[in-house]
Amino acid sequence: MTPEQRVAWDLLISQPVAILGTLNADGSSHLVPFTFASLEPGQLVSAVDQKPKSSRQLRRLGNVGRDPRVTILAHHYEDDWRRLWWVRAAGAASITEIEPRGAGDALRDRYPQYAGQSLGPWLLMKVDSIASWTAWT
Repeated sequence: MTPEQRVAWDLLISQPVAILGTLNADGSSHLVPFTFASLEPGQLVSAVDQKPKSSRQLRRLGNVGRDPRVTILAHHYEDDWRRLWWVRAAGAASITEIEPRGAGDALRDRYPQYAGQSLGPWLLMKVDSIASWTAWT
């Protein structure tokens, strides 16, 4: 990663929640807030958790199964506009029923609410490009 990409990556992973964009079958966007953890620079993981849901067959999983392209958006807003920023990362995702090495620990360390939860399926995202804007540059 370039120094600029590393700053963008660090801003992205500093946020507890971001927006995950996947593509519906008709090509339209499907956007959903999601929790995630970094396994290494350029790789994120998320998992289906035990929060109440109408189904564990989430649309984001079906979308990624059909088209692996994903976009992730994180941002920071406050009244002091000198502190605004956003990061947009794009890449490819895959789904696995098998817990990736270190993924459960990474998510449970980041989100204490996951303690004692059975997690999965797992969504692995490899970031191929990252762009950002900050008010302080």
